[in-house]
Amino acid sequence: MSDLTRLWLIRHAPVDGPKGVMHGSDAPADVSNHAAFAALRARLPQGAPCIASSSRRTIETAEALGLSPRPEPRLREQCFGDWTGRRHDDIAREMGEAYAAFWRAAADNRPPGGESFVDQIARVRAALAELPAGDVVLVVHSGTIRAALAIALDLAPEPALRFVIDTLSLTRIDRIADSWRVVAVNC
Repeated sequence: MSDLTRLWLIRHAPVDGPKGVMHGSDAPADVSNHAAFAALRARLPQGAPCIASSSRRTIETAEALGLSPRPEPRLREQCFGDWTGRRHDDIAREMGEAYAAFWRAAADNRPPGGESFVDQIARVRAALAELPAGDVVLVVHSGTIRAALAIALDLAPEPALRFVIDTLSLTRIDRIADSWRVVAVNC
């Protein structure tokens, strides 16, 4: 079937850095879990092209899987603007109720200097539209995978944020001509 694209979406390895921080694109990956990488590598299609977000942690994850990723900036994580590199707890203390209000409507809200999840969905949609038929491995972020699921399931942005996407997990979706099917999430 020449109009079938099988997407193998992998969330990057854990960030090798402090917990509770909104990490920027230069945050490195912890690629030390060799057993997890071997198990994931065994599930992937051989010879499929690999596209990763342009973030360091996705590139390092792809390389640890033995893949040769092509960077695609439109597949990066949601931009948190002025909050990038900062701890959630610190921002919450500084902003109080305004920070809590942001997260109550996280799909549509933009952090200062950043983008909304709705914005992220739009750029992910554009990147997915250009993918070739066949198997394609995408090494990306939890937000990127949630955006792809929102597109595939024709979900409003807010409910798509409810998906749990673990590090080094595999999500499989297929694009068949102009429709989608979800094969697996967060495996």
